[in-house]
Amino acid sequence: MASPSPVLPRDAIAAIPPALIRSIANGAMGREGLLPFWFGESDETTPAFIREAAIRSLESGETFYLPNLGRPYLRDSLAAYLTRIHGCPIESERVAVVSAGISGLMLAAQVILSPGDKVVAVTPLWPNVVEIPRILGAGVTRVPLAVRDGRRSLDLDRLLAALTPGTRALVVNSPNNPTGWTITEEAIDAVLAHCRRHGIWIFADDVYQRLPYDPDVAGAPSFLTRYRPGDRIISVNSFSKAWLMTGFRIGWIVVPPDIVDTFVKLIEYNTACVPEPSQRAADAALRGGEPVIASLRAHLRRTRAILAEGLGAHEGVELPEAGGGMYGFFRIAGYEDAVTLTRRLVDEVGLGLAPGNAFGLEGRGWLRWCHAASEDKLRDGLGRLARFLALSRQA
Repeated sequence: MASPSPVLPRDAIAAIPPALIRSIANGAMGREGLLPFWFGESDETTPAFIREAAIRSLESGETFYLPNLGRPYLRDSLAAYLTRIHGCPIESERVAVVSAGISGLMLAAQVILSPGDKVVAVTPLWPNVVEIPRILGAGVTRVPLAVRDGRRSLDLDRLLAALTPGTRALVVNSPNNPTGWTITEEAIDAVLAHCRRHGIWIFADDVYQRLPYDPDVAGAPSFLTRYRPGDRIISVNSFSKAWLMTGFRIGWIVVPPDIVDTFVKLIEYNTACVPEPSQRAADAALRGGEPVIASLRAHLRRTRAILAEGLGAHEGVELPEAGGGMYGFFRIAGYEDAVTLTRRLVDEVGLGLAPGNAFGLEGRGWLRWCHAASEDKLRDGLGRLARFLALSRQA
């Protein structure tokens, strides 16, 4: 009898590396005295009025299947919110409610990408975003951000050169996870003109769009403000960051009206619908959440300054300036292996950071520190890093 063939996934899935941040965090979670800054979420719980909306929904028995695109009340609220924030009309017919931002990115890719397609991504980047095209059999060309004059910078000419005719899609995350780089209005105009000319889709990962550090703007620059009929723009967003709702797993996408019905089908085949308690919570967040966002943004400005001051006190530490988000992406001279360094920080001083390698080859030697934490916790973490560096110098 012939030996049975091995039980294996398809090649595209087998080639995907395990999530590096998770592998480091999972090995250390529960360790006494550990101070974690590796995940991208605030220490604050979801505000009470948002939680209470979900509780009322459960208590009233809203536990049934719902429309694939989301309940009309939430789609209307999202359209009104987006129209107000961006200063241009965004109709509810273009909005779909999805099971978190990552689900929206996967759905967008499923609608647009085929095996063998070329996708261009501005990197370093949250690994989920670049692995999704690979799961679907597409190839990804990375265009790395550079560090110039102390801040992350996009080489626009290099990006446009990578967006060759036949490119299927461009992925842009701004403000960027992990670097905090934020695209400019001028770059949006240039990129959009180029993509229009060549029929290239734009996947805009806008999850941090409401979290620029500049207090005088409502949000970071957005491709949505330039949309006109016929444009191939899909904006993906989430309630997780700006409204402190990571555990609710709810987000939305804004798509051209011609492909909305396609998302009806794909949402059905992926998740069917988002639970009503999460939709009620999201609606409450949109209606009463601006003070929450304002408070979070003020907090992030303070903690970014604390982190920058603390890291800047050490010789050989480089922290480029950033336009928004909730991360410090930095490196320490003499420590080129970020994975080994993060493991040592956990073992020797109980400090949990994310290795830059998790965000691609461009991140080798870099570390990501989520500063959406209390000021006391952040200062404690900086003290632990200082202790580690002092002990390392003595060794």
